[in-house]
Amino acid sequence: MLTQKEKEKIIKDFKLHQSDTGSADVQIALLTEEITRLLKHLKKHPKDLHSRRGLLKMVIKRRRLLNYLKHIDEKRYNKVVKKVGLKK
Repeated sequence: MLTQKEKEKIIKDFKLHQSDTGSADVQIALLTEEITRLLKHLKKHPKDLHSRRGLLKMVIKRRRLLNYLKHIDEKRYNKVVKKVGLKK
């Protein structure tokens, strides 16, 4: 889990306007950070199937948000993908 300070930092980096906390950009960034942390955990604990299931759910949710963002605004999509560091 991300701490409150880490979440605030990510939100600050990806927000679209002053009070933005839930745009697709922010959600993708938060999910990406959670996914990387969970991947590190699963490398240490490969038999943790419950966490693996949670990881797959997060990856699917991020994929849906990326598809939505690409459909709505491809410029923002490319910006987020580059900033987060995904291969596209």
